[in-house]
Amino acid sequence: MEAGQGGVLASFLPLIILFAIFYFLIIRPQQKQQKAHREMLANLTKGDKIITNGGLIGEIVKTEEDFIKIKLNETVIVKLDRAYVAKKVEFSNENA
Repeated sequence: MEAGQGGVLASFLPLIILFAIFYFLIIRPQQKQQKAHREMLANLTKGDKIITNGGLIGEIVKTEEDFIKIKLNETVIVKLDRAYVAKKVEFSNENA
């Protein structure tokens, strides 16, 4: 019995090691990135500059529960679902 159990463990060991490598190289970093993105979305406030998933750059005018209103230029204000905010940006110049 002892030799059979050792053989089973030895045969599953490479699979376990492969799963551990997969977890630490792919799954865990992706979970950290998703957590950081959720925190960024929760902390958006008026005046923050953002980039949407569609590539639009705008400034937040008003935050609501599920939506935000962003100003694209001096006359255009649009309502955007929070899920479509790609990232918050900091511009070094205003001519962007």
